[in-house]
Amino acid sequence: MGLPNVPAMPMDVRATDAAHGGTPPTQSATTFSRLRAALRGSGPMTAVLGVAVLLVLGAGEWATRDELDTQWDNLRRSGEVQALALRGVATRYNYLPFTAAQQPLVAALLRNPDSRSGRNAANAYLQAVNANAGSDTLYVMDSKGVTLASSNWDTPSSFVNQNYSNRPYFRDALQGLAGRFYGVGKTTGEPGLFASAPVYDDGQVIGVVAVKVQMQPIVDTWAQLRDPVFLADERGILFLGSVTPWLYKTTRSLSAQDVHQVKHDEQYGARWTPQPVPWQVRQREDQPGVELRLSDSGKDYLAFEEPLPDLGWTLTLTADSKVVAQARQQAWVLATLASGLLVLGALYWQLRERRLQENRQARIELEQRVLERTHALQQAQAFRQSMEDSLLVGMRARDLEGRIVYVNAAMCDMVGYSADELIGCLPPYPYWHPDELARHWKDSDTALAGKAAPQGNENRLRHRNGSDVYTMFYTAQLIDGDGKHIGWMSSVVDITAQKRAEEQQQQREAQLQRVQRVITVGEMASTLAHELNQPLAALVNYAAAARSLAAQGKTELLNDSLAALSAQALRAADIVGRIRRWVRQHPAAREPCDLNAAVDESLGLLLRAEARRHGIAVRLDLARAPLKVLADRVLLEQVVLNLGLNALQAMQAMPTAPRTTAHHELLLRTTLDAGQASLQVLDCGPGLPPEIAQRLFEPFFTTRSDGLGLGLNICRSIVESMGGELLARNREGGGAIFEIRLPKAPTA
Repeated sequence: MGLPNVPAMPMDVRATDAAHGGTPPTQSATTFSRLRAALRGSGPMTAVLGVAVLLVLGAGEWATRDELDTQWDNLRRSGEVQALALRGVATRYNYLPFTAAQQPLVAALLRNPDSRSGRNAANAYLQAVNANAGSDTLYVMDSKGVTLASSNWDTPSSFVNQNYSNRPYFRDALQGLAGRFYGVGKTTGEPGLFASAPVYDDGQVIGVVAVKVQMQPIVDTWAQLRDPVFLADERGILFLGSVTPWLYKTTRSLSAQDVHQVKHDEQYGARWTPQPVPWQVRQREDQPGVELRLSDSGKDYLAFEEPLPDLGWTLTLTADSKVVAQARQQAWVLATLASGLLVLGALYWQLRERRLQENRQARIELEQRVLERTHALQQAQAFRQSMEDSLLVGMRARDLEGRIVYVNAAMCDMVGYSADELIGCLPPYPYWHPDELARHWKDSDTALAGKAAPQGNENRLRHRNGSDVYTMFYTAQLIDGDGKHIGWMSSVVDITAQKRAEEQQQQREAQLQRVQRVITVGEMASTLAHELNQPLAALVNYAAAARSLAAQGKTELLNDSLAALSAQALRAADIVGRIRRWVRQHPAAREPCDLNAAVDESLGLLLRAEARRHGIAVRLDLARAPLKVLADRVLLEQVVLNLGLNALQAMQAMPTAPRTTAHHELLLRTTLDAGQASLQVLDCGPGLPPEIAQRLFEPFFTTRSDGLGLGLNICRSIVESMGGELLARNREGGGAIFEIRLPKAPTA
């Protein structure tokens, strides 16, 4: 149970009045100059001045005695409270050693100190009792003062095996008495109050149980007081107090025997030597205490001693003597003011008329300044109104609830409503567009919450005449003259003309894109024959074969040729239709298709036959699993066919030389890498010179005399329309590589 907080002694309120009362020096000098002039040669006024001086001196003496009585009374009451608290702390744990001394475990340990189990049991018992009681340490000593068991046995500062035979509380308990002793701990170096009790066995004292109690809680309470508080033992040594440097110093001279006994008991540490306290004592007549004057600071304290004979201690409480001097000075000031009031009363009537005249003149001047200030404010208001009316930017002010409190002329013109119609309105405002109410509510709530975007918000408003007005709102805090946030100010910019110009620009760009598409269609029309060469060539071949088979009467083979001929005709029509849709920017018929299957289809159409006709081998290196991509199957097959035919033509243009399979073949390879399907067409041709590689995909650029220069451009456009890309680079060892990269189709 902790000590109650003892409040600091109250300061006399008169100590602070002197700092605020009285007349300023300049005014006081002027007043007393007038007073001396008025009283010069006046006998009764001289008597009044004499009485005033006696009043001031008497008031000072009375205030001094009254304040001294108050301070001594406060010290006496505080001493009673602190003495009660000290007795509570000193006797709170007296029962604990006696209780532990009755425990059989303790007696058993003292009878058999070498028993390990007995020592462990005693340690556990002392630790539990100490924890429940809330004391600092509880321990058992044998008859020689050696600690056998302790509640802190498992800590670095354990008392176990420590010898305390030189401590008075041990000697008292060994003689069958209850011991009490305050001192610095030999093991921990921390001071505390020690209480002890004897342990009996068959009427003989066989050991001692002691408890250590910390006095720090009461020191913490004293530290909150304004003035020093300290406690001295029976030898006059300060062992507890709120001023740490004063601890263990002596208030009176000690005999050699006392010094020897304190050192032998190691009461205040092994290195303690007697040193006097740093003050001089002066006895005050007819006062219950003394006055202390500190040697280092020169401060004076009233000191009241409260003896504690049952504990052998003396409690001393102090109060700063400065409050007494302040009370005397305040009494002088108050008495001087009271005397001055009496003297100044005589001058009041002389100064009254003069002051009234000065007040009338000051009132006239004040009214004139008010008129001038009012006129200046009217001029400023007119100037501000003219400036606001000339603004092209709308201004709108709202309070914290969203109520409109101000709009300028530009804002009214922008929405078609007058200021009287708008001021006082809460959301929804009459100019909000009915088609965008949700957005208006959101922007308004965001602005009122202080989260408006600094770059502004675009809003479509509805003019009173029904037309649409496009605006940009920029919102900032509205601060009054005291720096208080009172609402939100918005500047509104009309961007209707800008929006219309943007719409017209978009229309012109759309028309320009349409013209570009028409131009592209014209270019594509000139290249349509290029794209249809392969299916038309196949049609001619199949038609010639059909005539030959008809002449020979081979009906079954004739039907196969006619079916193939029909398929090639449909393919040609499909190519024309898909190219037309692609040119018109219609959505491509993209569907999951296998890239490996597109390669096989292109080989079956014409590529393998053309390679065989030119004597070039075709080798496939296809991925084992199907490579599904989102693409237009027919256009993808056409791209693969075009790239393969270009590769065959490039290898055919090579100079005649011995040809081997390893150095004269067309390789088609498919792979899957990082979610992209790739098709590579590798040839053994002359490669891509730098001047050709830079213009490879330009429209109408070709290196062949009979070419149009549109094939690769069309192939790249088709691949890009499917979300992929077409790349070209030289091949190591000679030749070129054309690569198609398409995103892999998502798994169903």
